[in-house]
Amino acid sequence: MTFGFASSSAASLSTSTASAGRLLEPAEWAAAKIPLLRNPREVVSGLHARHHPRPSTAIVAVLDPDERLRASASFTRRGAPADGWMLRNALLSQLRRVIPHDLRRRTPVRTAVLLYCREGDARWTEEDGAWMWGLRDACTLHGLRCGAYITLTHDGWHVLGEGRGGRRPNAHSAPEPFATADAPPPAPRTGGPVSEVLRRAAAR
Repeated sequence: MTFGFASSSAASLSTSTASAGRLLEPAEWAAAKIPLLRNPREVVSGLHARHHPRPSTAIVAVLDPDERLRASASFTRRGAPADGWMLRNALLSQLRRVIPHDLRRRTPVRTAVLLYCREGDARWTEEDGAWMWGLRDACTLHGLRCGAYITLTHDGWHVLGEGRGGRRPNAHSAPEPFATADAPPPAPRTGGPVSEVLRRAAAR
């Protein structure tokens, strides 16, 4: 352990946040056994294509048991100091707006994940810890499983606590096309002998 003196403003911010217990350290997040995403890049690319995030944009998304997207919402975080309680309230407000709660279920079925686009690199920050705390608490209050917390920076995307990530998309890249799963179903084929028979039968 290292001892030293911090500036008064930095020390007061760190003390107030830590004393409130409204942030999670990486070790605490890992110990929570957050469910792993089967295909994190697909989730990240899909959310990036839908919401076009820029730094300070948060995207909360709800996935079904097959990891299909059921709802998502994005919003911009204000410049106030990161506080887990305030971030929890912001996330809960977005969840209530886009999807009904699952509080009547004995066991959560759907999972909420959070993608936060920010400046800096992929290393954990106190702001990340506040988002983690906020996501976990918002999920509990909305009857959801707490899922992955993902940062999107100029270096790329990174799933905190898992060590998985990629260079694209990143905080400044153009959105990629939607995945095939998000594409509309193909139009029914027309023409051919079968279609001609059906057309004649319908005309009778």
